[in-house]
Amino acid sequence: MSIETPLVQLLKTSMPHIVDGNYRAQEVYDLARANGMSGNKAYKYVTSQPKVKRGVYHLSATVLDFKEEKSKMTSPVSSTAYEEVFVPPKDDCYVPWGNSKDVQSIVQSRVFYPTYVMGLSGNGKTMMIEQACARASREYVRIQITPETDEDDLIGGFRLINGETVFNKGPVIKAMERGAILLIDEIDRGSSKIMCLQGVLEGKPVLIKKTGEVVTPANGFNIIATANTKGKGSDDGKFIYASIIDEAFLERFTITLEQPYPSTIIEKKILLNHMKKFNCIDEQFAETLTSWSTAIRKTFEDGGIEDIISTRRLCHIIQSFSIFKDRKKSIELCVNRFDTDTKQAFIDLYSLVDAEAPSQSSNSEQTIDDIVASVSMEDIK
Repeated sequence: MSIETPLVQLLKTSMPHIVDGNYRAQEVYDLARANGMSGNKAYKYVTSQPKVKRGVYHLSATVLDFKEEKSKMTSPVSSTAYEEVFVPPKDDCYVPWGNSKDVQSIVQSRVFYPTYVMGLSGNGKTMMIEQACARASREYVRIQITPETDEDDLIGGFRLINGETVFNKGPVIKAMERGAILLIDEIDRGSSKIMCLQGVLEGKPVLIKKTGEVVTPANGFNIIATANTKGKGSDDGKFIYASIIDEAFLERFTITLEQPYPSTIIEKKILLNHMKKFNCIDEQFAETLTSWSTAIRKTFEDGGIEDIISTRRLCHIIQSFSIFKDRKKSIELCVNRFDTDTKQAFIDLYSLVDAEAPSQSSNSEQTIDDIVASVSMEDIK
């Protein structure tokens, strides 16, 4: 069966006498050039086919497999495109807490100051860094680390694009050249392959081994990494994919920030902002949710339970509430991911806290702390 490539179709239209037969290389070369194709490649290809006589070659449509070069000429591929480097948009729902002021100062300083931010899942580590860049109008590049991440993903590698082998610079090199913030997300999920960043963490010029190019970081370049652990693995098994990071690698981070969950007051502000975002304002529900999450976290810290309700999960509950307009259903849907006993304990505790919480119109002076204090560890177990 014949394969009708663009060049075959072109030849059939313009030079029907030489398709599936003998042809002159120069004719094909001129035709390709006139139609925006790479005539040089066409010439090399046709001259590699069976030769009939001097300057004349035999070609059949079944072997003619030439790619049209016109699109490449109008849309050149650049190995140094910077689509991944940008100033993130400001999020109106964001409420600063924890280490946000320190991160903001680091980002605004434009000093090379490698920073390691660790904390439990869903407590706003990544958003804190993103929003610090947004508020400082700083470009950033976010890299999501997985066990499969390697030097090719980070520094760059060769890619076959439109028949050409091109070296594409990776996000690390692009951040260095632009003087951007390099956000390495979940750095403790990587393997030993991330050791290729060891030299980058020193803030000195880096040699790209595959091309021989030496890249000097521009002013403002910095690295901020997030993790759920301090790079020593997860003893309790909560983060089973958290790896043990080489000590020499960790030593290159200047400081480590421990990000907590927000206070009840801050968390309520966050939930109210999400309610505004999803057009489902319910201040009493926001207060009850913060009371509920506080009780669970205190029990978690005391070793009474193994799971926790994160700020992110509370925001998921708000989004679900905006859809279903049902408090209990929204909570149930968002805690279904936990095992049966934990799920039921969370639901039972919410029912208890919701029953004890003062209504929005009540004159009661009972506070969230009073409600939390009234909940014993047995209530949640």
